[in-house]
Amino acid sequence: MKKGDFLWAAILLAFTAFVVYPDTKVIFVDFTASYPYVSGFLKFALLATMGEMLVVRLATKQWKKAPGFIWRVVIWGFLGIVITLIFSIFSGGVLASLEKGLLIGKGNNLAFAFFTSLMMNLTFAPSMMGFHRFTDTYLDLKYGEKIAKPTVKQVANKVDWSGFISFALLKTIPFFWIPAHTITFLLPAQYRVLVAAYLSIALGLLLTISKRKK
Repeated sequence: MKKGDFLWAAILLAFTAFVVYPDTKVIFVDFTASYPYVSGFLKFALLATMGEMLVVRLATKQWKKAPGFIWRVVIWGFLGIVITLIFSIFSGGVLASLEKGLLIGKGNNLAFAFFTSLMMNLTFAPSMMGFHRFTDTYLDLKYGEKIAKPTVKQVANKVDWSGFISFALLKTIPFFWIPAHTITFLLPAQYRVLVAAYLSIALGLLLTISKRKK
């Protein structure tokens, strides 16, 4: 194992200890409630980036930053803000639909969790994944291949859309994300954000793997 392996694990363990230890957990939960967007930005910027770096480590046997690293961190943080809002929109919308009888399972927690995950992953997730794939490829061209101003056409032609659809959409959504987010929405609301933070590592792994998959 390399020094970077221990550093990566230490950061993850330190974050885990902070959100699990009772005294600091209160601080974390209160901060999330008071500043949900800032919290969402920080969690995804840290944990999803760690997921991407782990994929590079596994593929190349060494730790190194991807081209345009800072921008990738910022994009993950932006997605964290969006996901924070989306969780609230879809959970509230499904709950209202259950109460009105537009969905079956009124008063059933499993029905609420499943429909929230289903609706969110069938509508929001593909557009978010596509956006992330596009921005990732743009940064690859700009900072990796040194193209000063990549055009939309250049980026779109570079993306492996076949792999994106066959893996990211048709495999990870039904077999991972819908079940994973169903479990997430079964938890009390104050814990969902914690689970989302850890799932962001898996999100980084899966999106990066799908990007490299041919």
